[in-house]
Amino acid sequence: MKLTVVGGGSTYTPELIDGFARLRDTLPITELVLVDPAADRLDLVGGLARRIFAKQDHEGKITTTSDLDAGVDGADAVLLQLRIGGQAAREKDETWPLECGCVGQETTGAGGLAKALRTVPVVLDIAERVRRANPDAWIIDFTNPVGIVTRALLQAGHKAVGLCNVAIGFQRKFAGLLGVAPSEVHLDHVGLNHLTWERAVRIGGPEGENVLPRLLAEHGDAIADDLRLPRPVLDRLGVVPSYYLRYFYAHDEVVRELGTKPSRAAEVAAMEKELLEMYGDPALDEKPALLAKRGGAFYSEAAVDLAAALLGGGGSPYQVVNTYNNGTLPFLPDDAVIETQAAVGTHGAAPLPVAPVDPLYAGLVANVTAYEDLALEAALRGGRDRVFKALLAHPLVGQYAYADGLTDRLIAHNREHLAWA
Repeated sequence: MKLTVVGGGSTYTPELIDGFARLRDTLPITELVLVDPAADRLDLVGGLARRIFAKQDHEGKITTTSDLDAGVDGADAVLLQLRIGGQAAREKDETWPLECGCVGQETTGAGGLAKALRTVPVVLDIAERVRRANPDAWIIDFTNPVGIVTRALLQAGHKAVGLCNVAIGFQRKFAGLLGVAPSEVHLDHVGLNHLTWERAVRIGGPEGENVLPRLLAEHGDAIADDLRLPRPVLDRLGVVPSYYLRYFYAHDEVVRELGTKPSRAAEVAAMEKELLEMYGDPALDEKPALLAKRGGAFYSEAAVDLAAALLGGGGSPYQVVNTYNNGTLPFLPDDAVIETQAAVGTHGAAPLPVAPVDPLYAGLVANVTAYEDLALEAALRGGRDRVFKALLAHPLVGQYAYADGLTDRLIAHNREHLAWA
């Protein structure tokens, strides 16, 4: 089995390598290719990757290349983990929206739109080259904004599934609080990527006992602290929102906070520099503890589980993924991409039926879906007016004066990545 990771020079990659090594019975990789245009980073990451495999007695071959076409040739699955423009572009995404009084964040709001505009054309080019090399290969997208990128891939006819680590993070958190194996925890996870709610936590499968009321009663303070939301909000809602919902539920508070501290991008850039220095140590043969602070918790387990299911080698039968709605949420178009529990196998991902969604959540989901429609149109066709309309539609912007100012800033800061600008 051959897997290719595009963006293999990412500091995330040793987390993925560790998962491939530990879970080789689930996903028996014979060849792993790391593809990245940054040759210096790729050498450091590739060296550590080989040492991790060797330490854990994994017999798979790891190769590195800057040649995308060579790297994806013959791959059974291609995992995309890209950051177009690097941490420098992320730094801008997190700062210029604050000048207009809006949240600066890399996956939602104006910053998220900027990332989508930079990313979608590049991902579609990669996917087309994958299709030419091997039309049967699966594409697993971990590249943010996952919902928009996955929709672009699916609309272009690619065999693609989107993946995020939010759901698996909740699954592991809840399993620890309940004292059960993670595989026993089934989430009623509904919404869009980075806009989801856990409406039930069931033990044993989709029809199991819902223990969410007990979780909130016994561990509500700890869960609220993790989400940085007041405990009474969780009690009143009776659900557990994704931590990204704080940008919506406490927008003004978050804007004030972001204006008083260094950006997350600056923190991550410093961390990446330290990590790359560690990766260059020939004695290092395991992922360093610092990597846990980089983000992407349980990323490797989620990726292994999904790849194994898609390639027929195992994996959980039910997984939270990003895929076409296809009537699952009747208030959305069929070709909207939702994040939900799905039956996953060699056929792809088929969403499980879900109970009706409360208007409190359905209204926001429908609003952000409309924004994603406009964002994808702007990413595919370009133009200032399309960018403006997408920003005006986003609930974190929503006023024409803000949308005008943000449009100008977005284009100014991203001109080198926008062919039409």
